[in-house]
Amino acid sequence: MIPLSVLDLATVASGSTPARALAETTRMAVAAEQLGYSRIWVAEHHAMAAVASSAPAVIMAHIANATTTIRIGSGGVMLPNHAPLVIAEQFATLEALHPGRIDLGLGRAPGTDHVTARALRRSPDLSANRFPDDVVELIGYLLPRERPPHPAPTPGSGYLPEVWLLGSSTFSAQLAGMLGLPFSFAYHFAPALLDEALELYRSNFTPSTLLDRPKAMVAVSVICAPSDDEAQWLAGSTALNILQRNTGRMGPLPSPDEAEAYKFTPEEAASVRESMRSHVIGDAASVRDGLNDLVARTSADELMISTRTHTYEARVQSFSLLASTWGLPARNAAVRR
Repeated sequence: MIPLSVLDLATVASGSTPARALAETTRMAVAAEQLGYSRIWVAEHHAMAAVASSAPAVIMAHIANATTTIRIGSGGVMLPNHAPLVIAEQFATLEALHPGRIDLGLGRAPGTDHVTARALRRSPDLSANRFPDDVVELIGYLLPRERPPHPAPTPGSGYLPEVWLLGSSTFSAQLAGMLGLPFSFAYHFAPALLDEALELYRSNFTPSTLLDRPKAMVAVSVICAPSDDEAQWLAGSTALNILQRNTGRMGPLPSPDEAEAYKFTPEEAASVRESMRSHVIGDAASVRDGLNDLVARTSADELMISTRTHTYEARVQSFSLLASTWGLPARNAAVRR
C-alpha cells in the first residue's frame, strides 16, 4: 500500500469558531501521526467563512511543535501572494526548527476572490506570470552553496524543505516536470484534468538536484464511516457547502442535519452530484476499493486525503477507519477522539 497523508483546511463548522477549528487541526495532526499518516498539510485560503487556514506557516509551526515525526507542510502557499524571499525566510526557519519534517507546497492560484487578492498583493495585477521565475528564485535562496547570493535569508542556504508544486491544471504539472520537482494534483476539486496532468508531468520530467525521478501525489476527498448510509449522511455537509459556494452564499460548513433539511432542486442536486463525482464516500471496504482504483488508474506514489465533516469526531473516525483498512503502521493505538 502506498503512503497516505492528510490535507486539513481548519474547517469552521456552523456553531463553531476559527479558534476551535485551529485547535481541532492541531488535534488532527497528533491523531494523524499516531495513526501512521505520512504528512499533514494545511492550505492557504483567505476570506472564507468555512476555512481558518489563512496563514500556513504559522499553523505549521504550531502543529510541528505538537508532534514529533509526521511531516508538516503547506498544501499550499499561494506564491503569487508573497515575495519569494519572505516564503524562503519562513520555511527555512521552520526547517531549522524542525529539520527533515517540513514540506513547502507551492500553488499559483490566489486562494481567494479577486478583491481579496488585490488587498493581499497591493497591486491590480492578479496574473501569475512570474510564478515559474518566483519558484526558481525561492529555491535558489535555500540551496546549499558556499557563497549564497545577496540577499541571503538567515536561516537560508542549506535549510531547504521538501518542495512540491501543486496544481489543478496542466500548467504546474509541466512546470514541476521541467524543474524536477514532486507534483501534487488537486483531484479533489479538479477531477477532469487528472490523467492529462499526470501524463504531462511524467513526460516532461527532467531529473534535478532535488529529485531524480517523478514523484506524484493525488489529493482526493474521502469520507469513511462504519456504514455507507452514515458516510453519505455525513457527506451532506459537503454537498450543501458546495451549493452555497457556487451560489455566492458563503458561510461555515453546515451540519448534516441542515443539509438533510434543505430542499435541493433537481438542478441543484445534479450540479452537486457532478461536483462530488470524484469523492470517495462509504464504509471502510468501499473506500479502500475506491482508493485502490485511483492508485491503479494514476500510479500515484502517495495519496493526500481531504476529509471535511461537521465535527472533529466524525473526521478522526474517518481517518481511523481508513488507516486501519489501508494497513498504515500505527505509532500509537490510543488515538484521542
